Amino acid sequence: MKRELTKIITLSAMFLAIGLVLPFFTGQIKQIGNMLLPMHIPVLLCGLICGWKYGACIGFILPLMRSAIFGMPVLFPNAVSMALELAAYGLVVGIVYGFSKWKCVIALYRALIIAMITGRIVWGIAQLCFLGITGNAFTWKAFISGAVLNAIPGIIIQLILIPAIMIALDKTGLVKFQKKRALKIEIQ
Repeated sequence: MKRELTKIITLSAMFLAIGLVLPFFTGQIKQIGNMLLPMHIPVLLCGLICGWKYGACIGFILPLMRSAIFGMPVLFPNAVSMALELAAYGLVVGIVYGFSKWKCVIALYRALIIAMITGRIVWGIAQLCFLGITGNAFTWKAFISGAVLNAIPGIIIQLILIPAIMIALDKTGLVKFQKKRALKIEIQ
């Protein structure tokens, strides 16, 4: 049990480190980062591999830590909204995949799609609240543009790359697709 916990904490730390570094490949250019969504990939993988608790925690910490260390994304409202969005991604993908009867590619896609929709809704609600506090408007057009239209390249990358990584990890034996329910989620 202690060895498994150490493994999960180490993997979570690795996903956090990847999430801190990956946005540098977009050149710290906000528009490219908004399209490719580089911080989403390690959070989704953390939720899938380490579980919902760790996925939610890493998702929440990552944008706040990046904002504190590198100044990108801007802390308020962007990093705070992203923290809630990414926490939702890690939480939902971990729960949906964890409760799947079979751990397979279909269950993986189901978990990813549900997490992506939920995370974008959480981001929209957070933006609506935070921009409302500052006296700025957050319109339906801004939501569709920010959550869907600008994010299409990143969504496509996630839907291709994450299952490919999970399949590769299954082939190496590091992560196993299963035909039976093997994971019990404890809510404490």
